[in-house]
Amino acid sequence: MKSYTARQGEITRQWYVVDAQGKVLGRLASRIAMVLRGKNKPVFTPHTDTGDFVVVVNAAQVQMTGRKLDNKMYYRHSGYIGGLKEISARHQLEKKPIEVLRHAVRGMLPKTSLGRQLLKKLKIYPGGEHPHQAQQPAAFPWED
Repeated sequence: MKSYTARQGEITRQWYVVDAQGKVLGRLASRIAMVLRGKNKPVFTPHTDTGDFVVVVNAAQVQMTGRKLDNKMYYRHSGYIGGLKEISARHQLEKKPIEVLRHAVRGMLPKTSLGRQLLKKLKIYPGGEHPHQAQQPAAFPWED
């Protein structure tokens, strides 16, 4: 018996839309990462992009449990001595709500060129509107 390997031309891509309002950040990010990777399909191949597109709306209303809004910090470095910058999750949600969810999903994807390719299929919008109606996105799987 031979193992099945998916090829690029054989993969059919779906578009899913998910409303992030009131959802917990980590649980939502793990479900999005699974769909982007294609692990919900029977044709999943680890070294090939078999995943689907995900459109997230209302990303500014995502929830965090506990005291993460004040205790969780996001770091970046300018490359210069003493150039470490930090910002709390509360301020990051106010300034750039898209980056909070993108950072969480990115951490759950492979740290290779495949992971960068998968992240391009994630479309995040802070409000309730998105310009992807022509793709006819379906409801997100595992919706609670």
